[in-house]
Amino acid sequence: MMKKYKKILFSIGLIVIALVILPFLVPTQSYLQKAERIASDKLGVPVTIANGHFSFLPSPRLVAGGIVVGKNQEVVIDELVVVPTLSSLFADIKKVNLKLTKPVIKKDVLTIISTLSANKSENAEAAAINVSHIDIAEMKLIWPDIDLPVFNAEIVLTQLNQLDTAVIQTVDGKLKADVTPNRDEHLVMLSVEKWTLPTRLPLFIDKAMLKMHLKGNRLTVPKIDVALYQGKVAGDAVLTWPAGKSAANWKLSGRLNINNLSVKEPSSMVSKTVYLSGSLFADGSFSASAKEAGQLLERLQASFKFKINQGVLHGLDLAKVASLLIKQTQNGGQTQFDAFSGLLNVSGKQYHLKNLNISSGLLVAKGQVKVKPNKALDGSVAVEVKNSISLVAIPLDVSGTVSKPVVLPSKAALAGAAAGTAILGPGVGTSLGIKAAGALDSVKNLFGKSD
Repeated sequence: MMKKYKKILFSIGLIVIALVILPFLVPTQSYLQKAERIASDKLGVPVTIANGHFSFLPSPRLVAGGIVVGKNQEVVIDELVVVPTLSSLFADIKKVNLKLTKPVIKKDVLTIISTLSANKSENAEAAAINVSHIDIAEMKLIWPDIDLPVFNAEIVLTQLNQLDTAVIQTVDGKLKADVTPNRDEHLVMLSVEKWTLPTRLPLFIDKAMLKMHLKGNRLTVPKIDVALYQGKVAGDAVLTWPAGKSAANWKLSGRLNINNLSVKEPSSMVSKTVYLSGSLFADGSFSASAKEAGQLLERLQASFKFKINQGVLHGLDLAKVASLLIKQTQNGGQTQFDAFSGLLNVSGKQYHLKNLNISSGLLVAKGQVKVKPNKALDGSVAVEVKNSISLVAIPLDVSGTVSKPVVLPSKAALAGAAAGTAILGPGVGTSLGIKAAGALDSVKNLFGKSD
């Protein structure tokens, strides 16, 4: 009996050894080369696989490493494991599960996706290989000017290799998206908890919930609900993209409403020297159209009316600047206001603040400021200080950059004030000189640059 057990154990040992050694004896280079050709043909871009081998433990599988997709390495996968289901090994349609480890995906992959979407047949057919389940560990997205977190994902596909369900979340669990089928569409629930938006302006989101509907080439967001900086952001959005061989553009549109948002912390991120505090209320719409998804933000068009109540303009005393006594090297101070309102127009990377109106018990200011793509400022503000010697609004020039704005009386105003004072004396003479200079500036602007 003991000899019988020894023989069984010896046989099992031989089988285990064979299963461990055999994969290294099977030539895989020809399989990898064939896989590279098929993948390159399907994706329309070069695909290379650095290494790979078969393994029979804990179940039959192909392990490939160093996978690169695209001419500019748009996708790099550290390791890909292909695990066929045993029940389909001898069937016409092979079912496999994929496990991806540490894939790195660049923004330019959107171009590949756009091309695939345009060439995709509208009537999907059953494939010879059915990818039923995809596990993705530690996925990194490389986006310009955005430091995105690392994601994990679990994706289930149908027999036609189309999306069925998915769970995508950051490694720290602060952002999560659940995708579930809902009749002829998919319901996408995106939840965010205590998460910092990884953009140039790293806004901290207390809590957010977005309910989205994915159907064909259309993503509808009927409800946006975001809580941040003691305020609320609500709205809706629609994103569409080309279907089949359509030559249509990617299109984005929607509306946003901002209610009682404290602007001190986010505005101080933009500029440490001059920033705002107070409660922001805003409402407006946005839209964009581009041939590729990655160009949408660059083509963004938006218009928002805004108002900030009971606030302070930190780092700039408009009353002192408008007194005409300020030296060009002086700065600092602050301007308290009851209300600061205006219209924000966005055109790509250029911003235009129009119809600016600042009012308080001490002064009234009106004007407009452009923020150019290079962050340079170009604008003018007319400030009327109550109980001052001047009887007219003082024109101020706005220049510098977003991080270091410069606000000074215009050269014309200074020259006009000096001339009026010299001829008629201070007070009335000063005011008439400034008024004449302002009139000349207005006439010049009629022939100046437009939007």
